[in-house]
Amino acid sequence: MRKTIRTYSFLAFGIALLLISCDKTQIFDAYHTFQDGWDKKNSVIFTFDQEVSKKPNNMFINIRSNNDYEFNNLFLITKLEQPSGLIKVDTLEYEMADLDGNMLGQGFSDIKESKLWYKENVKFPEKGKYKISISQAVRKTGKVKGVEKLKGITEIGFRIETSQVE
Repeated sequence: MRKTIRTYSFLAFGIALLLISCDKTQIFDAYHTFQDGWDKKNSVIFTFDQEVSKKPNNMFINIRSNNDYEFNNLFLITKLEQPSGLIKVDTLEYEMADLDGNMLGQGFSDIKESKLWYKENVKFPEKGKYKISISQAVRKTGKVKGVEKLKGITEIGFRIETSQVE
């Protein structure tokens, strides 16, 4: 019995490794985990080295959330800094639940992963270290002050994919 469990575990690990290594579109993929919600004061920062790109790339923000997330939407402020210091700021809104309050995204348990478009067909104009900062900017309806601690967001990720596979 133990030998069978080890065999299945080894087989599952091998299949997962194979699937990950077959991802030819991935350029960058990283996650940040929250222990007890996402504090309004804590921006999540990802840094990555990039060559000048002639091929277009797509950027995504990945959100893992659970049923403790009490809002239908998610508001984010992003700051993308180029090696020269040029900063591009965006305010983004994403739908996180359907009209019945069911969480959107992929997953079979109460944790759902949403792959959210950030920028499409981006070419990196400079070689060097890029930095993206992501902050949550959720507010309750009719309130000016933002939600101090956003519960239900377990992880946030940032991913860059090439949009052209050779």
